[in-house]
Amino acid sequence: MADAIGADAIGAAGPVAAPTPHRESGWRRVLRTLLPFIVVAGIWEAVSHSGLFHPRLFPTIEAVAAQFVRLTVSGVLPYHAAGTLTRLAAGFALAAAVGIAIGIVMGRWKLAEDTLLPPVSVAAPIPGIAYAPLFLLWFGPGNASTVLLVAFVSSFPVVFNTWTGVKSVREVWLRSAVAMGAGGWRLFLKVVLPGALPFILTGLRLGLAQAWRILVGVEMLAAVPWGLGWMIFGAREFLNTDVMLAGVAVIGAIGLALEKGVFERLERLTVVRWGMMT
Repeated sequence: MADAIGADAIGAAGPVAAPTPHRESGWRRVLRTLLPFIVVAGIWEAVSHSGLFHPRLFPTIEAVAAQFVRLTVSGVLPYHAAGTLTRLAAGFALAAAVGIAIGIVMGRWKLAEDTLLPPVSVAAPIPGIAYAPLFLLWFGPGNASTVLLVAFVSSFPVVFNTWTGVKSVREVWLRSAVAMGAGGWRLFLKVVLPGALPFILTGLRLGLAQAWRILVGVEMLAAVPWGLGWMIFGAREFLNTDVMLAGVAVIGAIGLALEKGVFERLERLTVVRWGMMT
């Protein structure tokens, strides 16, 4: 009887709407993103005005911003940034192509895995800067040695993550695809590659970070006559800390732009759209 009354009451009141999830407003999202930078900027300003450091060693944010504008207007900063970006694009593109290919081969064929995994595992933990003297001796100072070194060092995360992604593709997916008539390249393109794509994207992210680190380091070794690393190292000789920080800010801004404009968009168009991750 009580159940019937309850059912009648619910029917009279109509269906109960499910609570809608709270959506964060655009301003709150922007504020939440900027809050860490505001805190860091406040701490930096407090230290720079405290007198603990000489102004040339610890400049204010205003001084760094003024130097950034001055270098940009004069064309110095765009010139060095263009040189660094060109080397980064060439080296990372080579690392992505070779690293993904090697990772797929290792993941699909046991013989390739047994042959390639030991040397890759030994070479990967070695700091990238340790390879720099060898590449400079083999290929000479200049763009060729820099691009090849960037490609070599940044390919290791791509290889490992691609290999892990291919090995992690569920066996039930493969069996189901084979049972439905898929095989060869169709099996690879429709099942293996999409299943491994989240790992591949992670490997590309890590590889890009490796590429940035080794590229700026090699440019600081005077392997090339221009670039952000060369500019930062040259500013150190004259205690131009504001120039150094302006170069560091450009590196960070480019890295953020690549993360938001390339990797996140690629994820939304692929693995998020396919329902493989949120």
